Order: sequence, then structure tokens, then C-alpha cells
Amino acid sequence: MPNYMARVGPAVCSKLGRWAYNMSGFNQYGLHRDDCLYENEDVAEAVRRLPKKLYDERNYRILRALHLSMTKTILPKEQWTQYEEDIKYLEPYLNEVVKEREEREEWNKNH
Repeated sequence: MPNYMARVGPAVCSKLGRWAYNMSGFNQYGLHRDDCLYENEDVAEAVRRLPKKLYDERNYRILRALHLSMTKTILPKEQWTQYEEDIKYLEPYLNEVVKEREEREEWNKNH
């Protein structure tokens, strides 16, 4: 199995990026950016490939966010996910899934 390295924080840190991140609101529920991705086939496969610990952590964050949303509350500010500390835990798995799909499509196109 490949050695996956999740990226912590943004690729480029900017005031506009930080503003957009904070305005999105998902960080107030303790969610990471990767928790909020639209779940297409590639994302679903990447989530399926997550190690059990990451998968359980993801599910906990999502369930906590759903509970907070239903109760119309948010986490205390010190528990919000910070822009610089947001872990892109799904990115390496998603990149692999997309690469495999593109290779498969290329193979099917040529054969």
C-alpha cells in the first residue's frame, strides 16, 4: 500500500483564502474541507479506501456537525477548525482514485 501523506493547511496562505474559509461556516462545526466535498463516485471510492481510524474520525465530525446543525448551535470558537490546520486527509486517496479512473478511461479508449 502506498504511503499517504495528508497535507495540512492551504497550499497558498492568503487573507482572501482565510476570509473565504471562515465565511464558509463548516469550520464552526469542526469539519474539515474534505468532509464537505460533493460525494461523487471518485469521492465515495476515496472515502471507502480510508483507514478505519480516519474513516471513524470523519464520521464523528459529520455526526457532530449534524447534531449541532439540528440544535442550531456551533462549537465554541477555540474548537473551530483553523484555516492553517485544516487537514486534507482525503486528498492523497482522491488523487489516486482520479488517476486510476483516468488511466482506465484511457485504456478503454485505446482498446
